[in-house]
Formats: sequence, structure tokens, C-alpha cells
Amino acid sequence: MILPHVARFLLWLGGWTAVGQAPDIRKAVLIAAPHTSNWDGFWAIVYKLHIGIDISWFVKDSMFWFPMSVLLRSFGGIPIDRKRAGSAVNEAILAFDENEYFYFGLAPEGTRSKTPGWKSGFYRIAEGANVPIVFGFLDYRNKRLGLGPVMTLTGDKDVDMAICRSYYSSIGGRWPEKASPIELAH
Repeated sequence: MILPHVARFLLWLGGWTAVGQAPDIRKAVLIAAPHTSNWDGFWAIVYKLHIGIDISWFVKDSMFWFPMSVLLRSFGGIPIDRKRAGSAVNEAILAFDENEYFYFGLAPEGTRSKTPGWKSGFYRIAEGANVPIVFGFLDYRNKRLGLGPVMTLTGDKDVDMAICRSYYSSIGGRWPEKASPIELAH
């Protein structure tokens, strides 16, 4: 297939080093952090194509107009109505229940702007679906992107968030001043 070759070329052109590989598990929530730039989504899709992993992710439903909808769906996009608060977590958990193999990706910060902390949706999805979390990253400081370790939830949010903080402590986003603290926002 030509897409992995195009992706490899784009990574080379952008000066990125791709690290990691698809996890050897059937289901997981893949988080991508830090999320500080519009380019993060583009590079995440290029990486996904490079390693040949099928990742689904929510996209606001207003983006699903022809022909954009065809492109978004082909890259794993699932339309979500952002006006229905709380529905995203339940829809993601249901998708895990309905699929034998399923990777769901999201940026826990939820936005490219600095916030008081990470949104809890990623954690609630992993907890509700009883799946691990895979640490994805975009390290602009060192021009590296990829997938890191798999974290099985301990059941103690403070412990789990400390693990997240430790892993992401040396990773720099495109705009470091926009990175949110790695703690669950209340």
C-alpha cells in the first residue's frame, strides 16, 4: 500500500522521528499529549498511517460535510454532537463493547489552549470499557512522535495521573506555554 510510504516521506520532510509501534493488545485508549497546535492532529494521522494502526477518534459533527466526511471517516473519524454533554464517554465505551479490536484516540487536554488540567473523559472511557491507556506523544522539542508504554489503571486516579505526569514530564509541545497541567480538571 502506498500510504505508509507517503507517511514516511512526510515524516522525513517534517524532520520527525517516529518511535514505537502498535501495541500488542486488542483494545486501548490512546492519548496524545501535549496538544498545543493545530498541526498535532495532522502529524498524529501521518504517524497512524506510517505504522498502519487503525485508530478511531471523535470529530465534531459539523466537519462531516461532503467530501470532507469521506476523508474523515477513512482516517477513523466518528461524528460526535458536542452539544450533548457527556454522550461522548458513553459512545466510546459502547464502541469498545461492540468491537473485538478497537483503539480510540483522543487528546486529554481537549483543546489547544491552556486549561486548568486534563479532561477526565479519557480516564472514564478506559475505566468504563476496562481497557488500558497507551501514551502517545508529539515531542516538538526533540522532533519525535509516537506511542509509548501501556498503562493499566490502578483504580487510584491520583496514582495514575502521577504516572502520566512522570511520562510526559520531558515531552514538549509545539507551544509549551499552552500545555495544561497533567491533572484531572475538577
